[in-house]
Amino acid sequence: MALGSGSWYRRRALQRAGLQTGMSVVDVGVGTGLVAREAAHLVGDGKLVLGVDPSSGMIRNAIVPPGVRLASGSAESIPAPDESADFLSMGYALRHISDLAAAFREFRRVLRPGGRLCLLEITSPRGAAARLMLKGYMRGVVPILARIVARHRSVPQLMRYYWDTIEACVPPKSILDALAAAGFVDVIRYVEHGVFSEYRASKP
Repeated sequence: MALGSGSWYRRRALQRAGLQTGMSVVDVGVGTGLVAREAAHLVGDGKLVLGVDPSSGMIRNAIVPPGVRLASGSAESIPAPDESADFLSMGYALRHISDLAAAFREFRRVLRPGGRLCLLEITSPRGAAARLMLKGYMRGVVPILARIVARHRSVPQLMRYYWDTIEACVPPKSILDALAAAGFVDVIRYVEHGVFSEYRASKP
């Protein structure tokens, strides 16, 4: 549904956040492995990437490069030692976290001093016209296209739910404030095309 731009965008976002060759990465909410794949490519070794997800089904079906480790866990409880990662990523799962403060404290625990994070999320546009257009695309066009591609009757409902989670996501300011309150520094939000938010921060 991203017209082929998804992998390119994820890779660029990780690079903008400072991910480099040789860094160890924890990818929270690994899902089908889309962000973990780009992270493994950038760091140069799949063994440096740990993908974490609370869903055993997602872990079973994740498609990741050789060496990438997958483990059961959540944003609030990551199966990694203190100060064990140089970089932490999360792709489009912020909207599913019920306690941002607890999750961000856990992110800080896992990162080494100087470690960086990059949280990707789709943000509902501020303008009413833009929000209406995106809603129409996500709840109307995408479900139809997804059903044609996936050929499964439950897919349209899933894609409509996807928009509902975007619309109900915590406002950007609350995310930035929660990161700062958890002790992160250099907290910023970069926005691409008005809807793709990249939250970046560093551990002192």
